[in-house]
Amino acid sequence: MRELYIANKNYSSWSLRPWLLMKQLDIAFTEQLVPFAEQDSFAKFRSFSPSGKVPCLVQHNTVIWDSLAIAEYLYEHYPTVWPADRRLRAWARCAAAEIHANFNALRSICSMNCGLRIQLHEQSAPLLRDLARLDELVTEGLHKFGGPFLAGAQFTAADAFYAPVAFRLQSYGLSLSEEVNAYFARLLQLPAMQDWYQQALAEPWLDKAHDALIPEVGTITADLRTGVQAV
Repeated sequence: MRELYIANKNYSSWSLRPWLLMKQLDIAFTEQLVPFAEQDSFAKFRSFSPSGKVPCLVQHNTVIWDSLAIAEYLYEHYPTVWPADRRLRAWARCAAAEIHANFNALRSICSMNCGLRIQLHEQSAPLLRDLARLDELVTEGLHKFGGPFLAGAQFTAADAFYAPVAFRLQSYGLSLSEEVNAYFARLLQLPAMQDWYQQALAEPWLDKAHDALIPEVGTITADLRTGVQAV
């Protein structure tokens, strides 16, 4: 049986990607949720992940400790992870790799926090560049391949990799073009995304290190979390 090690659903955008991918494609796995530690999670996560980070997929004696590598590993057994058409598959892989490695301003300024609603103090030039590129990339995929998903008619790993952005847009009140907003709204309405969101709101852990970043970039206008307590 596959075991997927993840951290808090409220905060861990990296964990969401393989979790959502496997849920949407009905790939069986056992969830192992290990909450972030108060000071440093490295030693805690090193018990199962060589990098000391999440997500980490373990199957028998095979350990895959990176979200993109997990997608490629799963593709070897489940071809629907990526589009069947070679041209679509190449584009989808590029799109996933880009969000995996770039969009640093979006990631650092708008850290994933499913349960909060935040008004940013400002939208900096680096953040605006990331948002413009995000809008351009999603628009290209929808137009080139016909939607409703990023690389065509079927949900693939490309969509899983952009799913955390949907929560970021929701939490920070960010808006892109109408067509791109509609795409991310569709992601939010996926049953697995709704399950993740509801579980994130009900988590009993409040991670101070993640929450401490919020006042630096914006003002909390609402806290929808229902079960948090200080770690």
